[in-house]
Amino acid sequence: MEARVIRTAIIAVVLLVSMGARHRSANFIVETPDPAYGKQVSQAAEKFRHDLAVMWLGRAMPNWSQPCVLTVRTGQNLGAGGATTFVFDRGEVFGWRMSIQGSRQRILDSVLPHEITHMIFASHFRRPLPRWADEGGATSVEHISERTKYRKMLYRFLQTGRGISFNRMFAMRDYPRDVMPLYAQGYSVAEYLIRQHGHRKYIEFVGDGLKTNDWSGAIRRTYGLADAGVLQNSWLAWVRHGSPPIQPRQDHPAIAAKDQSPASAAVVPVAAARSPSYAPGSVIPAGASSSSNPIRLASHTAAAPRQLPSSGWHATGTRAAAPPVVTAAVSTAEQGVCNQVARPQPIQRPRQIILEWSSR
Repeated sequence: MEARVIRTAIIAVVLLVSMGARHRSANFIVETPDPAYGKQVSQAAEKFRHDLAVMWLGRAMPNWSQPCVLTVRTGQNLGAGGATTFVFDRGEVFGWRMSIQGSRQRILDSVLPHEITHMIFASHFRRPLPRWADEGGATSVEHISERTKYRKMLYRFLQTGRGISFNRMFAMRDYPRDVMPLYAQGYSVAEYLIRQHGHRKYIEFVGDGLKTNDWSGAIRRTYGLADAGVLQNSWLAWVRHGSPPIQPRQDHPAIAAKDQSPASAAVVPVAAARSPSYAPGSVIPAGASSSSNPIRLASHTAAAPRQLPSSGWHATGTRAAAPPVVTAAVSTAEQGVCNQVARPQPIQRPRQIILEWSSR
């Protein structure tokens, strides 16, 4: 009998080890083979949930009714990425599940804050966000090394005609087949808006667009720009100069205060006189770009983004007779399960980074 008890105990221990350990906090149940790392991830997740909510919303969020089950896979050569699943139902959001992978460092400084930002957005808006705004905002809180990769990709996409016109980007309900330009451009546009007016103004802008289905109107009401075309032109000029630091707009003194976010901690304001060509409301010369046509940057041999030729910005393709209307890029169903592979690796194929909405 004693031998049988011992054998049973050994089997139980083996099963427990093979299944991995669980560490529970107020809002997360972390599943990982390493109990010590599970505790570290749990503590980091709670801290990100609090600090990022304060940064984006101006206040901490109450605890969820049920904790999020968070599965972690680590490996030094394992590509960093994550997937989050949750349910929208009659104005509520619940059923949180998250799976993340990568090196231990990248999980803690990029993947985890990216995924938790998606959860904060979902908890606040309680409906699907436009893909560019959701991914752009989430990418903005990643480590500088990861954000630099997206900036480099953006220059390459713009040089090869893979940039997305703003009218098309704002109207996107789902990920395009060529998905990485959406990530790179969405991040850059989000960074451009956040650097000028801060995170809460960004949330206000997205909320206005979701409520009214009028993104040009939201741009005008929130940022004082005429429409998506003017925003596209001023953003393009900023990117052309290498996405340099921006002096916050002085007509919003509260936003002009020092930004403590991970994405902007190293930003040093510059004088407006040094960046007149990408000041809000500025426009690139006629014919340089269009908010309804693909964005393209002519190929060049310069090594640094700041050396891009001033004549390189131009639209490709044929101008549509009637440019598409900027409308809300939201799911057709207010209720549904969100299966979100939210932070892809640049090396992954597009089929691996598709967001799907399915009606309940």
